[in-house]
Amino acid sequence: MSSPAGRNRLDEEASPYLRQHADNPVHWQPWDEEALAAARERDVPIFLSIGYSACHWCHVMEEESFQDEDVAAFLNDNFVPIKVDREERPDLDRVYQTICQLVSGGGGWPLSVWLTPDGKPFYVGTYFPPEPRRGMPGFRELLSDIANSWDASRDEIERRADQWTAAISDQLEETPEQPGEPPGTDLLSSATTATLRSADREHGGFGTDGPKFPQTGRLDVLLRSFVFDGDEGALEVAVEALDAMASGGLYDHVGGGFHRYTTDREWVVPHFEKMLYDNAELPRLYLAGYQVTGAPRYARVAQETFAFLERELTHPDDGFYSTLDAQSDPPAGRDADEREGAFYVWTPEEVHEAVGDETSAELFCDRYGVTAGGNFEGNTTVLTVDASVSDLAETYGLDESDVERRLQEARVRAYEARDARPHPRRDEKVLAGWNGLTISAFAAGARVLDPALAGPATRALSFVRDRLWDDDAQRLHRRYKDGDVKGPGYLEDYAFLARGAFDCYQATGEVDHLAFALDLARAIERDFWDEEAGTIYFTPAGGESLVTRPQEVTDQSTPSSLGVAASLLLRLDHFAPDAAFGDVAERVVETHADRIRGSPIEHASLTLAADELARGSLELTVAADELPDDWRATLADRYLPTAVVSRRPPTDDGLDSWLSALGVDEVPPIWANREARDAEPTVYACQSFTCSPPQTDLAAALDWFESQ
Repeated sequence: MSSPAGRNRLDEEASPYLRQHADNPVHWQPWDEEALAAARERDVPIFLSIGYSACHWCHVMEEESFQDEDVAAFLNDNFVPIKVDREERPDLDRVYQTICQLVSGGGGWPLSVWLTPDGKPFYVGTYFPPEPRRGMPGFRELLSDIANSWDASRDEIERRADQWTAAISDQLEETPEQPGEPPGTDLLSSATTATLRSADREHGGFGTDGPKFPQTGRLDVLLRSFVFDGDEGALEVAVEALDAMASGGLYDHVGGGFHRYTTDREWVVPHFEKMLYDNAELPRLYLAGYQVTGAPRYARVAQETFAFLERELTHPDDGFYSTLDAQSDPPAGRDADEREGAFYVWTPEEVHEAVGDETSAELFCDRYGVTAGGNFEGNTTVLTVDASVSDLAETYGLDESDVERRLQEARVRAYEARDARPHPRRDEKVLAGWNGLTISAFAAGARVLDPALAGPATRALSFVRDRLWDDDAQRLHRRYKDGDVKGPGYLEDYAFLARGAFDCYQATGEVDHLAFALDLARAIERDFWDEEAGTIYFTPAGGESLVTRPQEVTDQSTPSSLGVAASLLLRLDHFAPDAAFGDVAERVVETHADRIRGSPIEHASLTLAADELARGSLELTVAADELPDDWRATLADRYLPTAVVSRRPPTDDGLDSWLSALGVDEVPPIWANREARDAEPTVYACQSFTCSPPQTDLAAALDWFESQ
C-alpha cells in the first residue's frame, strides 16, 4: 500500500486555502499524524508552509515555486511538505511565528519553516523568491542547501533545533516562579505615555514608516485614559488615528468596511484583503469614538461596516465568513500579478461612466482624489477623502446639503458599477473566535446605534452554538465549513465567543446568552487554566502535543486571548462567585505583572484587564422587564468601557427560571436584593462594593458614579 504522503492530500480538506493548493505538483500534506509519521519513517525534514486564503504573497510563492514541477519534485524527494491554514491552526502559527520573530526580528505570511521529524524548527523565513533577489536566498537553492546540510551536518541541525525549541518554550510557555504585585490604576497612565510616544502626529496612527496597521488596543487605551483620567492629549491622538483610518485608503468609501493595512505611512494604498476580525474590532472602536466625541462620522463608519458585514461576509444561515481576498478572478487581458485591488480602484473615465451626471461625477472625483495619474498601479486611484464637503460646496457654488446628496447618489451608482466587476474571492470558513468578535461588535451597535443590530449578533451566536458547541461534552470546535466541523477550539474561540455571548446578554437582557457565556467560561477554567503556572494557555490540556504549549499574552492582529479571558472572567465573577472566576483573573494579572508593567502597549488587552482589576468594574443592575427608551438613549451616549449592564426580572418571583438557566442555586450578588421599586424600572449603580441608592432615573445613577 502506498504512503499517503506520496500524493497531494489537500483535496480532502475543507479549508479554501488548502484546497487552493490541492492541484500543486507538491505532495502537500495537512498537519496530521499521517504526515508526521511519514517524516519520522523517512527520516527527512518537514517543510511547513503556513498561510491563509487572502494572503497575497502566499499566492505569489505558489505561482513561482509550488506550481513548478522541478521544485515540487525536489521538495517531494527530500522533505515531507505540510501546508497549514493559519486561520484553522493558530496554535501552530503562534509557535513557529515566534521563532521567526526571535531569529529574524519579523514575521508574516507565508511562513516557511523547516522542522526535524519531531517538529523542532531549524530554519525559518517568510516569502522566498524562486531565485536570489534583494538579499533573499532563492527558494530552489535554499532547498538544495538544506537537504545537503541535513545529510552532512545533522548533529549541528539537531543542536540548533533544540536551542530554538527551548527559546520558543521560554517565550511562550514559561511563567515566573513567583507572581508579582498587580499593577494599580497608574498603569493606564504609563500605557498612555508609551502609546503617545509611538504616535504619528503628522499622518495619524502609530509609527513613522509603512506599513500602517490599525492598532485597536492602543486606541482603547487612549479612549479609556481620556474617560478615566481626563487626558486630553490621549483623546487628540485617538481622534487623529480614527480620522486618518476612516478618510484614507484603509476604508472602503464605496462599499464600507476596512482593508487589512496600508503599505504606506499616509494611509493611502491598502493591502486590499478584508478580514472579519478587523471589521469586528474597528466598528466597535468607532462606536466608542462616537460616544466620546459625538462625531456623527464615526457612527456612519460603524453603520457602513455593519452593512458590509451583513451584505458580503454573512453565511445564508447567519454565521460570519472569514475573509475577502485582495484579488479577484483575473479580468480578461490582465495578468495575474495585476489583479490585486482591481475591484476597488478607479479612473476618472470609470467614475464618469458609472455616475452619469457630469457635475456629480466631478464632485466624486474631487472628493475622493480620482485623477488621471492616480495613486496606484496602472494610473488607477484608491479612494481617499481628498476634499471637504464645505470646500466642494464653495468650489461648485452649491449648498452643502446638495453636495452631500449628490455624493451619496454617486456612491450608490459607483457601488452598482463596481458590483459588476469580478468580485474578490471569499474564504467561507466560519471560525468560532472571529465570530465572537463580530457578535460583540454588533451587540455594541445595538446598544449605541440601533437595537435592531442585536439581530445579526444573536443569530450568529445561535449559528455558532448550534454547529460548533458540543453541549454534552461542554466543548467548542474551531471551524465550520459546508457542514464540516474541524479542530478543537482554542482559547481565543472560547474567550471571544463568551464575550460575544455576554455582550448579547447586556444588549438584549436574555438570560440564555449569559448562561452560554458562563458555560464557556467554565470550560476555559477546566481546560485552559493551569493553577500551578498561574496562567491560561492558548491550547487545551490533553490536546495535541506540540513542541511547546503556547500562551497568547500579546496583542497581534486580534486581541490577546489571555487578556480578553481575564477581563471576561472578572465580569462573569459577578454572576457565579462560587466559580472563583475573579481569583483566576487576578492570578493571571499577578503572573504577568512584570510583563505588563514593562511593556503595557505590547500587552494592551492584559493592560486593560489589569486596569479593570485595579479600578473595579461599574455594575449597573437594571430591574425591569424592558429597558425604557430614554434609558437606552442615555446608555448610547455614555462611553462606559468597564460597565457591566446586568438585566434581571423586576421582582424576585421571576428569578427562579433565570437561576436554573445559569445552573446556580443562589441569587448572584449583582442581582440580590435589587428589585424594582414602586413597579418602576429601577437601576442600582455600584463600584468597588459601594452602591448608589436605587434610582428610577438612569442618568442620576450615572451621575452618582461619575461623582465617586
